[in-house]
Amino acid sequence: MVDRTRGSPALNRFFTQAFDGVLITDFWSAYASVQARDRQYCLVHLLRELEKVDQTNASAAWLRFARHLRRLLRDALGLRRRSGLSAERYQRRCNRLNRRLAALADGLYRDPDARRLAERLSRHREYLLTFLDYAEVPADNNFAERQIRPAVVLRKNSQSNRSERGAATQGVLMSVYRTLQLRGLDPTPTIAEALKTRVLTGRLPPLPAAPIAED
Repeated sequence: MVDRTRGSPALNRFFTQAFDGVLITDFWSAYASVQARDRQYCLVHLLRELEKVDQTNASAAWLRFARHLRRLLRDALGLRRRSGLSAERYQRRCNRLNRRLAALADGLYRDPDARRLAERLSRHREYLLTFLDYAEVPADNNFAERQIRPAVVLRKNSQSNRSERGAATQGVLMSVYRTLQLRGLDPTPTIAEALKTRVLTGRLPPLPAAPIAED
């Protein structure tokens, strides 16, 4: 959906009902308005924020806070990659990580950057390590950003849309195009065949399913 803003009104027009899945996003506050079964905030964005602050803040208090947070995130990502742990042992380590996260978020900090990041951890602590609970959920939203990149490049090259109708048309076409690609289909001939069917029958066919690989 192409819209003038990324605010909650636009999101609520897009998510017309609760999302029965794990919503993976950055820390943009408007995403909190979306009702989802569970959510994961992007840890890459959090690490980028640490790197950004590193460029302007070299205080001992900040460096200590950043070191502890980086170690926590590294341990969480390492636990996800580790195999061979029993379910009980894996859960114990998850619980330990959550206790470390709570301690870091609840700490008292004089450094303003450490205090600001700790407040963010406190607000979102429930959804920072969600990826440890679901084998198929990543710790970042890189996949989503890669999926919307073609639309972003098109917007820049065409200098945005000239009308609301054009924006709505682009949103539909890009959705269909990317869905066909994700299902392993060539979008151009698939769309051409759909338009032929529309001319002959007056109706568009449903989106085709992904091809089933032969043994």
